[in-house]
Amino acid sequence: MELFRDTKFDFYGKKWIFLGLSVALLAVGMISLFIKGGPRYGIDFKGGAQVYVRFLGKPPINEIREAMSKRISGEINVQELTGDNEVIIGTELRDEKELESVRQTIVEVLESSFGGAKGKPDLNSVSADLLAEHLAIPLTRNGVNLGDEQRKALAAAIVKFRDENHSGLLSNVKELSGVAGVNEGVIKTLEEEFSLGKFSIRQIEVVGPKAGEDLRRQAILVTLYALGGMLVYIAFRFEWIYGVGAVIAVLHDVVVTVGFFSIFDKEISLTVIAALLTLVGYSVNDTIVIFDRIRENLKITRSEPFADTINTSVNQTLSRTVITSGLTFLACLALYLFGGDVLNGFAFALVCGIVIGSYSSIFIASPIVAFGKWMMESRRRTASGAVKGSR
Repeated sequence: MELFRDTKFDFYGKKWIFLGLSVALLAVGMISLFIKGGPRYGIDFKGGAQVYVRFLGKPPINEIREAMSKRISGEINVQELTGDNEVIIGTELRDEKELESVRQTIVEVLESSFGGAKGKPDLNSVSADLLAEHLAIPLTRNGVNLGDEQRKALAAAIVKFRDENHSGLLSNVKELSGVAGVNEGVIKTLEEEFSLGKFSIRQIEVVGPKAGEDLRRQAILVTLYALGGMLVYIAFRFEWIYGVGAVIAVLHDVVVTVGFFSIFDKEISLTVIAALLTLVGYSVNDTIVIFDRIRENLKITRSEPFADTINTSVNQTLSRTVITSGLTFLACLALYLFGGDVLNGFAFALVCGIVIGSYSSIFIASPIVAFGKWMMESRRRTASGAVKGSR
């Protein structure tokens, strides 16, 4: 399938316009990073506690933030997840000793502000072991006589039903009527002895500051290793100047994308690093396609200027670039618009990177190769002239 046939666009002739655009994008991104003191790292890289909490109704974001701020110093981030009545509560940690205390404080604040009735355990947060232990005497009082193993099995079945069928949140104790072994006596006991909170903690993630710093360093090294490996591969497959052009183009893509993250004040997390590494592979693949066509055309049109060969090669691969990049862009755009907050950063990096990567393959990598070729040819002519002069 071809969208364009026999096009003759002068891509190389417009290189200075697009190189100027790249310089402008890089400058704006660097200025933004300088003003904000670097990228806005997520908890993965700077260390902190992150608690995923699901509510029965729409999460009271302002109340959560206000309640947390009274007990926890520093920045409190409360992020609502689309369509799930779920929020992510995050806070930065400056000391390894704070890890357990901050986690416990978040749980205590949630229980005091949004838990069940005072003095009664919360059925939406109690574990199976604690539930079995707490039911021992009350069940007998309501005429339900169970042995220790039977009571533990009943408690495990109740907790499993709560977590799997109601995502950890019961709005009414009678919802447990379908659980094997739950009769009127059990329902009455649960109503008397337990309360029902408005929230359920789904997951807790804690990363220490030192671990975050190590992850940050490793992420940078992984990206540099990927670029180095590509430089060696492309230099081996083509010439060293092709490898330099591809690596500079990919580095340009990564830096511009990070700049966009700073401009739009988005967090850089591990999923974003995964997206950036995906972008590195995607961009260099598009660049290699163009380089491969340049190499093929050089065998046919040895007498033509190298700039004309670049234009011919880019025009010949234009349909492939537009179709591949266009379809991938639409898929990533849909993920960005409808994928929810958790995938927002990942999708944003890919949306920006696909556009920038396709553009850099044409207007960054190819001109660098042309410039390198021109430099090598100039040196060759200079060296040849010097040899003739010495004779």
